[in-house]
Amino acid sequence: MTHPRSTRAARTDGPQDDTPAHGDTAARDAQGPESAAARDAQAPEDANPLATTDTPSTPSTHTTQLTLDTALTSSPAGLRRHLTAHLDPAALAWLEHALDEAAAHPGIHGPISAWELRLAEAGRRCGAAYADAARVLILDAARAGTDALTRVYFQGTADERRAVLHALPHLVSGPGALPLVEDALRTNDTRLLTAAVGPYAARHLAPHDWRHAVLKCLFTGVPVDRVADLPRRARGDGELARMLGDYAAERTAAGRTVPEDLYRVLDLTESAGPAPGKDHPHGKES
Repeated sequence: MTHPRSTRAARTDGPQDDTPAHGDTAARDAQGPESAAARDAQAPEDANPLATTDTPSTPSTHTTQLTLDTALTSSPAGLRRHLTAHLDPAALAWLEHALDEAAAHPGIHGPISAWELRLAEAGRRCGAAYADAARVLILDAARAGTDALTRVYFQGTADERRAVLHALPHLVSGPGALPLVEDALRTNDTRLLTAAVGPYAARHLAPHDWRHAVLKCLFTGVPVDRVADLPRRARGDGELARMLGDYAAERTAAGRTVPEDLYRVLDLTESAGPAPGKDHPHGKES
């Protein structure tokens, strides 16, 4: 089925709440949610964690962006190979030491673990372009479980929260970390939202919450091709189609353009639905 196309809405990033890495001191254990919020009000650690400048190791911003996007959804082994091929010798040496340290002392130890401090250093040590990937590897080496990931998420900077979301598919097998995804989906930080709609959300978000996540992407300008497993989950979803139609009608009535991505998702909902009993790994919508 075809749909009349409106002019594509201009995409603008939502408010950003990333902050600088907060140093190498152990003072973070005394910081609660208020301190994290205060840090997030500061200037970002990097304007875009996946953006790069042209250097001998980064041939172009566009090419590196695509490569990093792919790497962040790969296995930890693939991610490590990627960083080994791209980091300069000093950054790679730091990362190898950080991974060995995390593997030797995994889990949570006292007010703050050594590997948690390494998360804070990653942006400065590995550079903005590779900080997310380095943090995911450190979390994996530390075998961070749901409790540790929750602590890092709520006490860390937005950069660290984003790394936690990227690490969830590798470290949490069940839906126990969904509160972290749900928290990220309540923000308007487009980078955090992009990380939140990754493979973990595709695997575990209930249909109702997943549909609202797709709408949130359309509302904030996150490209829907960043929504993991979108074709499978949208296929034959009549309720999602209704929500998309309502959203399009509201924008049209207000004299605003309808995002082209909305029609892309609407087309997916009109494809054949899943076989009975295959709609969602965790059963019916609650």
